[in-house]
This record gives sequence, structure tokens and C-alpha cells, in this order.
Amino acid sequence: MRIIIVGCGRMGAALAKTLSLQGHEVTVVDTDPTAFERLDQTLRCRTVVGVGFDRDVLTKAGIQRADGLAAVTPSDETNVVAARMASQVFRVPRVVARLYDPRKAEIYHRLGLQTIAPVTWGVHRIADLLCYSQLDPVVSLGTDVDIVQLDLPPQLTGRSVKDLTIPGELQVVAISRGGKTFLPSLGTAFQSGDLIHLALLASSADRVRTMLGLG
Repeated sequence: MRIIIVGCGRMGAALAKTLSLQGHEVTVVDTDPTAFERLDQTLRCRTVVGVGFDRDVLTKAGIQRADGLAAVTPSDETNVVAARMASQVFRVPRVVARLYDPRKAEIYHRLGLQTIAPVTWGVHRIADLLCYSQLDPVVSLGTDVDIVQLDLPPQLTGRSVKDLTIPGELQVVAISRGGKTFLPSLGTAFQSGDLIHLALLASSADRVRTMLGLG
């Protein structure tokens, strides 16, 4: 994939490294040419100096052929403008904007803009770590849905996946068993030693913990 990253701060540089190591073609845009010193010099990332929502700058970065754009500058306004231009003007298929103010995330979500709010995610993650539970978050999808994993509670041994399904709130998406991971059906029976992977509505976490006897 051809991906443009607007902003070469710590997150932008780390994202560029991760995507490059995955084999993607990465171009990084920043107003400060010295910011590119954060990039891993062993990687082949293109760099473009300029404002991330300037049409000419984005064109120079190759946005007309881009498969994705991530706007991760320190400015919410810059990120949103760059992301909306990418999605609405250049029709980039995958666009994500980082927002520092979580109150703005819902507004832009209604406009069809995918956002990541590190503050909101961080608050939930820190709370989880301080109040340890066996629901181990693997990834958060926005601010509403988490993918979590846990060792099968003993009381679920022999029960089926449908017994651990709450429509709209909780769904078993995969089971790891005997060194292999597979997609179960509603009739799949749990076995002792299973590691189960769940899609969980964040607001239902307490209900699920109670249901599973996790306190």
C-alpha cells in the first residue's frame, strides 16, 4: 500500500517505521525539515516539506495514488482538515486523524471521519491496568469497541459459543486451541485451556466481567 503520514513527531515517525517494515510505501509530510531526523535512517521513506492540508503539498506526496493517509500532527485542526481533504477531495480509501480533544471525536465521527483519540484510549487502558481484570485488550476500534482475549473461565468448559454471545454487545471472534487459532460457529463448544478472543462493546465491559465471574 502507498501511505502518507502527515506529521513527523514521535507518533508519525514510529508509524512510518512500523508501516515501512510491513512492506508499505510510506511518504511523510511535515512543515519542519528537521523533524525527519526522527525517522529511522535505514528505512526508505519519502519526505515532503510543507503544510499537510495544502493541495500542492499533498499532490507532491502522491496523494492521487495513495491507499491511505494518517494525520498525526500536534494540531487537531490540521489533522481534521488534512483528513477531510484526503477523503473528500482526493477520495483516499483509508483515512485516519488523531485528535487530542476527545470531545471532538464524536463530532467528526458523525461526519464520517475515522479518528483516534489517544487521551480517551489511554484513560481506559490505564484504568484497566490499575483495576486488573482478566479481560486483556488487544486492540481498540475507535472508542466504542475493544478486541479482548482471556483464558476460558472453568465454568464455560463444555458450553457453546452462543452462550457467550450478547447481540450488539459481545461476540466470540476467534478461539486459540492447541497452537492454532480458528473462527468458531455459534455451536462450537469451548474446551479447557482455550484462549478466547472477543469483540466487546466498551460500555458493556462491567456486565461481561460480572457474567464471567471476573469481579
